[in-house]
Amino acid sequence: MSKSKDEIVRVTTHTLRELKEKGEKISMLTAYDYSLGKIVDTSGIEVILVGDSASNVMAGHETTLPITLDQMIYHATAVVKAAKRALVVVDIPFGSYQGSSSEALKSAIRIMKESGAHAVKMEGGKEITESIMRVLSAGVPVMGHLGLMPQSIYKFGTYTVRAKEEEEAEKLIEDAPELEKCGCFAIVLEKIPANLAKSVTSELKIPVIGIGAGPYTDGQVLVMHDVLGINKDFNPRFLRRYADLNTVISEAIKNYIHDIKSGSFPNQKESY
Repeated sequence: MSKSKDEIVRVTTHTLRELKEKGEKISMLTAYDYSLGKIVDTSGIEVILVGDSASNVMAGHETTLPITLDQMIYHATAVVKAAKRALVVVDIPFGSYQGSSSEALKSAIRIMKESGAHAVKMEGGKEITESIMRVLSAGVPVMGHLGLMPQSIYKFGTYTVRAKEEEEAEKLIEDAPELEKCGCFAIVLEKIPANLAKSVTSELKIPVIGIGAGPYTDGQVLVMHDVLGINKDFNPRFLRRYADLNTVISEAIKNYIHDIKSGSFPNQKESY
């Protein structure tokens, strides 16, 4: 059966591998709801991450730890409904896979079954490979995550750059191929030195997506609220803002209030 000219071709894990092989950079951005997810998808992004950063930008928590599996499924369901082209990856939240591999499997299956997502993301190295392999055994694609791992922020004690010291860098260098070996289709490297990320990226056949990891990775991911300037309280060195929606939205609401107070809204054309 031939494909129609206007048919949308879904991005898959295989697509990402092909992009790496071609040397084409992979674009990835977070989304947490239907309306903005639809805009992100139709803009041409390859991967949408329903990140546990929803805990911060959607729920106002200080860390990613409080968000629950049910809440992640809620956000993921909305984004999946919106995404017709992008690969939708969902973070398994803190406390939903660290306990045991069977718990990890149950959480991953719930995300895939209830939201319709295409893959899950899990933080950690060798210490979670058993859980990753258990999830993969059910046919669920897994994206790994190394470097700064926000779910472990209380262990780190700071959001500073990770793997600057030799011991931590060596662990990351050992963990990355282990994640590839056990079957991860891609890995996120967060807030590590650019040259270390370059080395890891060149050694792996699977795509490596960076956030604060320099220009040498196979792609980049950022939080949508930071990129669009909705959240102006977060200003790390690695962030590039592409809009100032905080100001745009604020001004629009002020104008709306003014028009109500002055009696100019609604006018006759806006009335029945």
